Amino acid sequence: MVKFIPYNVYTGAENMQIDNDLLEKAINENLKEPIFRLYGWSPACVSLGKNQDDAFIDKKYLKDTGVDIVRRLTGGRALLHDDEITYSYVCPFEALKHGENVIKSYIEISQILIDKFAKIGIKLDFGGSKKINTKFDYCMLISTGADLCYGGKKLIGSAQCRKQGYILQHGSILYDYNKELLEKIFHETVDTSEITCIKEICPQMTKKELIEILSK
Repeated sequence: MVKFIPYNVYTGAENMQIDNDLLEKAINENLKEPIFRLYGWSPACVSLGKNQDDAFIDKKYLKDTGVDIVRRLTGGRALLHDDEITYSYVCPFEALKHGENVIKSYIEISQILIDKFAKIGIKLDFGGSKKINTKFDYCMLISTGADLCYGGKKLIGSAQCRKQGYILQHGSILYDYNKELLEKIFHETVDTSEITCIKEICPQMTKKELIEILSK
């Protein structure tokens, strides 16, 4: 059994605190059942990886634009959380066949999303072994074996942290994206041949409909 926490919208700081609290609750109460949560962000928010240098961020521009900034528990590069649905999944290692193995656990948890999207005819697969170009501060421009792609383009970027035998994995499912805003924040060209979103894959699908599908 999986405990499901329905979609709701919070600030960036609130979202990261809730994910942290869920992980701590699982550890402190020795929870055995996984927790699956869906959420959104308001206002839009840049999240930085746990150890990521934030020197590239123009904080005045973010403030003037009404975009928040927060630091994640997980590693990796920065993300702009805007027109997306975010998921988080908390579980003990033992809830997975390969919980001790980082890559294999990514695959097991991500399979949940693959199965949900398959029901609506969207076939996702794992990111290939593209060489990581370390100049990219924007996470979605980097494809790793832990990402989920559609037609070779990245749709879902995920990250993990591990603590005392438990895993927190969370990730961004792009419903749509603002190319101009991304380029202004991250100071680099967003190559649309590398990323995709639900609005491109299924233009008729509303965000509400997608949330309902992911909630089942």
